[in-house]
Amino acid sequence: MYDIEIADLRKLIELVKEKYDYDFKNYAMSSFKRRIKRIVELYKFDSVDALVERLTHNPSFFDEFVSEVTVNVTEMFRDPDFWTILRDEIIPNILSNHNKLSIWHAGCSSGEEVFSMQILLEEMGVRDKSHTIATDIDSAIINRAKDATVSKKNIDLNSSNYERYQGKYTLDKYFTEDKEKYYFNKQLLSNVSFRKHDLVKGQVFSKFDLILCRNVMIYFNQTLQNDVLYLLHESLFKYGFLCIGSKESLIWCDIANKFIVINNEEKIYKKVKE
Repeated sequence: MYDIEIADLRKLIELVKEKYDYDFKNYAMSSFKRRIKRIVELYKFDSVDALVERLTHNPSFFDEFVSEVTVNVTEMFRDPDFWTILRDEIIPNILSNHNKLSIWHAGCSSGEEVFSMQILLEEMGVRDKSHTIATDIDSAIINRAKDATVSKKNIDLNSSNYERYQGKYTLDKYFTEDKEKYYFNKQLLSNVSFRKHDLVKGQVFSKFDLILCRNVMIYFNQTLQNDVLYLLHESLFKYGFLCIGSKESLIWCDIANKFIVINNEEKIYKKVKE
């Protein structure tokens, strides 16, 4: 089995930064190495040099490369208790002080989290008061999210999560079915904008009442996590809410004192200082 050296990864990272302006140097190296090893095996390259060669001379391959490197594992109503707290506590709290609700899904992948949020807002009767921006670094996965399709193999898990969340109906109310896929009701996405955005570059583009950046930072090293958390803080209105993944934390980061913990189990924080 071909083993990948750190020097190979550095050469690859430098090429991608120089040619495509994507910076993977602060990704968690063990995770990045696993993804590169998978790409080498999947495309039957005999070395990382061969992958570098393909990326150098075949720019159209780059989108495939990004899709393989960025991990796109997602499901609807993942961690049902989290969604229950959003519905029963967080969103009512925001709307008690504002007429409108602005939401950012940072690292939205193929859109299952976005679909879940729109169902939640629809069932609360407040979707028309909301505006949502959903972003990801991967162009192909953003296009898939816009298409609003869910694979049939995932629908049982999604339905089970929705039942545990105790939604008002059954999940199939929001989908139409064909042989291959389930199609989400696109009318429910009328207040959603999908955009390409790179968290690594750290650009603030708007302010939000609620940001979900769940299970994204586990693939970054501590330096990049710190930078991303600073960006998320800057992107929140004061007293806005930040939701991160169950294995993530912000208690160690430079801006930890600018948040209070709302729910430690579900990793929900409230911004209390600029």
